[in-house]
Amino acid sequence: MSPVQAVIGDILLTLHEMVNGAISTFRIQDAFDIVIMAFIIYHLVTLMKETRAGQLIKGVLVILLLYFFAYVLELYTLRTVMEMVIRYGALVLLVLFQPELRKVLEQVGRSSLSNLSVLAPNMNGGEQESKQMIKTINAICDSCAILSKERIGALMVLEKETKLGDIISTGTTIDSQPSAELIKNVFFPNSPLHDGALIIRGGRLHAAGCFLPLSDNYGISRALGTRHRAALGMSEVSDAIVVVVSEETGCITMAKNGKLDIDITVNSLSAALYREFVAEEKENAADKKKLFRRTRK
Repeated sequence: MSPVQAVIGDILLTLHEMVNGAISTFRIQDAFDIVIMAFIIYHLVTLMKETRAGQLIKGVLVILLLYFFAYVLELYTLRTVMEMVIRYGALVLLVLFQPELRKVLEQVGRSSLSNLSVLAPNMNGGEQESKQMIKTINAICDSCAILSKERIGALMVLEKETKLGDIISTGTTIDSQPSAELIKNVFFPNSPLHDGALIIRGGRLHAAGCFLPLSDNYGISRALGTRHRAALGMSEVSDAIVVVVSEETGCITMAKNGKLDIDITVNSLSAALYREFVAEEKENAADKKKLFRRTRK
């Protein structure tokens, strides 16, 4: 028997003994304990998903996975390094997650029992979501055409998988159906919310007047202003698509994955947004249906 097989055998034997011991000594209090812990973990994960901290959590999981493989394969150097990272990682995580931890505690303090209830999953079909996104894309493109012609600056962020709850909290929630007229009014000069960004979540105009992180990329052209730097910064730290209308030139720019697509037409913007939010969503829905059919066979 190889050393790896021996280690795996010891782990399985230990797990078997732990399971048998847990079953033989299981009490009704243990059931309540498990339910309460599951409840707490579920809501902690839900709250963390509303921010960009999910990306950091993935990094932590990668470190734990590396430690597990280093232990099983007896990679002593890697295991030693991972042990040091894990040992002092708690302090590092407290620093990295300080804004998110503060938000979690504030929300727990403000929440009532009705807000903490477990909600049923959304059962609406993807077809309705696609129609909503098409309506939103049309409103964005129509408003960009108007804003570009009238040289009115605008900054719009379309949220994808990375949740932007921490960004949304810096602005004002409007939660409205999209329309070109409303978008134009948001960015109309001297309006209360025109200086910030408009966050679009789930096909709705979710919040306005939001502050975005500025990019540290000094290679960006000096001809581009703060809106473009904010759009680039937002696309660097999330998978969001950001649309900018220049106040000086009226040019339309789209930011994605830390790159700027400058001076694009309204038709090009519409096609790009359709690919990102409608075509991609339909492909994902089709893949899920195929997987569901396979599991039922």
